Amino acid sequence: MLYKSIILAVDLTDESIKVANKAVALCNGFSAELHVVHVIESLNYAYGGDVPIDITDIQNQLRQTAEDKMSLLLDQLDTPNKSYQITQGGIESEIHRIAEEKNADLIVVGSHCKHGLALLLGSTSNGVLHGSPCDVLAVKVTNKDK
Repeated sequence: MLYKSIILAVDLTDESIKVANKAVALCNGFSAELHVVHVIESLNYAYGGDVPIDITDIQNQLRQTAEDKMSLLLDQLDTPNKSYQITQGGIESEIHRIAEEKNADLIVVGSHCKHGLALLLGSTSNGVLHGSPCDVLAVKVTNKDK
């Protein structure tokens, strides 16, 4: 299968570069377009829509921080066909929406090692896999990979 459009979903932590490098290698190998996505989980969404204070300033600050980190990440990526999008909402649903919008063939996400309760509750990479409109590659990220 040839991949023509690859979504790279990043949380913009320090480990994002390892996941990004895998996506870039795939893009360069397939001459595919890379679309980097970061989803800011809405505080209203995260807390069930019942936030009794105005969170506009907090959301704006989260967006500015994401823009700054995204810029740093993009500067490190060696592929000519790249774009990015920062959006807000439910992480898995936004990644699925953008993958459909971009007619993606593959979504690349990082997968942190989970143990105990975190393993039972699931993860973002697992959530992206279920309901995905295309293939999903989960890149294993551990603390020792830094």
